[in-house]
Amino acid sequence: MTGKMMKLNDSLGRSAVLRHRAFKPIAVAMSRTPAVVMNAHPSVGGVQDPLMVRAARGEKVERAPCWMMRQAGRYQKTYRELAKKHPSFRERSETTELIVEISLQPWNSFKPDGVILFSDILTPLPGIGVNFDIDDNKGPIIDTPIRSLEQVKQLHDMDFSKVDFVGRALTQLRAEVNNQAAVLGFVGSPWTLATYLIEGGSTSLYKTIKTMCFTAPEVLDALLTKLADAMAAYIKYQIRAGAQCVQIFDSWGGQLPPREWDKWSGPYLKRIIASVKAEYPTVPLTLYANGSGGLLERLSATGADVVGVDWTTDMGDARRRIDSNVSVQGNVDPAILFASQDAIEDAVRDCLRKGGGQRHILNLGHGVLVGTPEEGVAHMFDLSKRLTYADVAQG
Repeated sequence: MTGKMMKLNDSLGRSAVLRHRAFKPIAVAMSRTPAVVMNAHPSVGGVQDPLMVRAARGEKVERAPCWMMRQAGRYQKTYRELAKKHPSFRERSETTELIVEISLQPWNSFKPDGVILFSDILTPLPGIGVNFDIDDNKGPIIDTPIRSLEQVKQLHDMDFSKVDFVGRALTQLRAEVNNQAAVLGFVGSPWTLATYLIEGGSTSLYKTIKTMCFTAPEVLDALLTKLADAMAAYIKYQIRAGAQCVQIFDSWGGQLPPREWDKWSGPYLKRIIASVKAEYPTVPLTLYANGSGGLLERLSATGADVVGVDWTTDMGDARRRIDSNVSVQGNVDPAILFASQDAIEDAVRDCLRKGGGQRHILNLGHGVLVGTPEEGVAHMFDLSKRLTYADVAQG
């Protein structure tokens, strides 16, 4: 692959380029050139967008597309074998050929309707000047927690050379999947990223950051604004590299009381979404917050195209509470995949029936659990392909 990579556009030539076999994982990994830029607009010239993209936009589809959060990971034997050879998580998530290989493992096994980038929400932090590490036992560790305005001011705009492996991986995934499924990018929300930056790592209490809401609101606002602008830029970078949908994980947003979410999470999510939509209005953005049963109306008012629903909320209730012009995603209990095939089918049918018949992306209400039988995952994907909306309506 040469240093001057041809741009991909939305003409018929785009699909031909995507099939070009010059896009090999190891070649992309070795390239020092920027990721291939793709124009993120609706398909033209007879090339249809993937099912998931169309469902997210609200177009009429025959069945609900399906992918799973954490569909690439430790429950798969192929991943565990790869992890033995590459024990460092950061190596696995920051090396182009490994990102591509891991992202494609569930695609090769189950053919989901969405192939999500294997990465981490902390991955872009070095791009704004924050160093971190990931300990297998302790989880993420921030070298120097941010708790002052001076520290916030030292953060800089996104330096994409620090995440070029992400761009190259997304470009390669688009070539490998070849429009048979949607390629998904993702980012962490400002509030969620700020919890790690302020607490210094994982936490179950969120004591320091919640205290700062009242003792140092100007510091928190400055940090969240900086993160919002950086994540908006990072999403656009992922779209240019090939992402056809992007999910925003407000993982710890559900830890905020609704009135505090309105102040410390919602406005910054809206800032991201408005910025991205100004440039890429047709690229679906999904917003997921764990423990968000009390926030569904707020999530759907952010401008996101899709709201992810966790398993603690009845999908029928969620569909009634979320704006009808917003699609839903979820929300099968991840634990059901340990059960019998009949139990899995009952749960999937219930979720599809309550999802409303359109504007629904079938998913788990959280990520695939470690130890989940691969047969359970395979059965849910098989069901998603077999159960059309007409079949579900007939009971």
